Parts: sequence; structure tokens; C-alpha cells
Amino acid sequence: MLVWGLGAVALIVVAAVIVLFNGLVAARNQVRSAWSDIDVQLTRRHDLVPQLVAAVQGYAGHERATLVLVAELRTRAMAAASLRDKAQLEGELAEQVQRILALQESYPDLKASANFLALQRDLVAIEDHLQYARRFYNGAVRDLNNRIETFPSLLVARAANFGAAEFFRQGEGQEAPR
Repeated sequence: MLVWGLGAVALIVVAAVIVLFNGLVAARNQVRSAWSDIDVQLTRRHDLVPQLVAAVQGYAGHERATLVLVAELRTRAMAAASLRDKAQLEGELAEQVQRILALQESYPDLKASANFLALQRDLVAIEDHLQYARRFYNGAVRDLNNRIETFPSLLVARAANFGAAEFFRQGEGQEAPR
């Protein structure tokens, strides 16, 4: 009878570990999937930036410094290795793209350009999708990190070497709460 009782307890413990481990794997995969969604939107924005620069160059040639900076930020953002660097560069790129879009107020011909207006519309749509993807990703990171940091799943997470994921913070001065 004691053997059956110990066997049942062992079976329950193994089942609990399996359930916790599978939950951690699912949460980690959700984070990866959510990052993929962000990456798709960033790639779409990166693909539109050269077109935007080319469209504006014809109308606002003396805004060259801004246009060169946008191209440089795009290149650096695409090559960024860490999530923190990528987020900072993407924040700077978004600010500069907004500056370029604001040039239409100074250049009526640019405002009338169908190509520029289409690019502007596409960029606004991408920014909306990016904002949603970023919120979804950060929610997935929060869920994974909660699982990793709460008992009893933290025991399985430590044993299986699960690490906390990093939030995507765009812009400066947005440190994680301690």
C-alpha cells in the first residue's frame, strides 16, 4: 500500500513538472512569435524608408542632413544585435521619419505628390501595426517572466535553464521598474 502511495505521489510530481515545463515552453514560443511580428513590421518600415527619402529628396534637397541621418539610422537599426540597441535605434528612426513626414507642411509640392502621400499612408499603417505588435510582444514577455519568477514554475524554469525575456522599450528614459 505504501509503495502504491509513493508511486502515486511520484506520478503526480512528474505530471506537474511536465505541465509546468510545457507551459514555460509555450510562453517562450509566444515571445518568439510575438518578436517575429515586430520584426516583420520593422522590416516593412525599413523597406519604405529609402522610398520615402527618395520621394522627399526631389522636393526638399536642402534637408539633406535629415535624409542622410534617416538612411544611416535604418542601416544601424537593421544591423543592431541587442534588443536594447535595436529599440533605441528604432525610436530614433521613428522620430526622424516623423520629421520627414512633417516636411510636407513646408513644401506644398511634396504635399501634393501622390507617391509621398501613399508612402505616408503606408508608414502610418506600419506604425499602427508596430505599436500593436510591440504591446503584444511585451505582454508575452510579461507572461513568460511571471512564469519564470513564480513558484512552483520557477523551480522547473531554473532546472531547465529558462531565462527572462527582455521588454521592447522604444525611446529613451524607459527603464524597467525595479
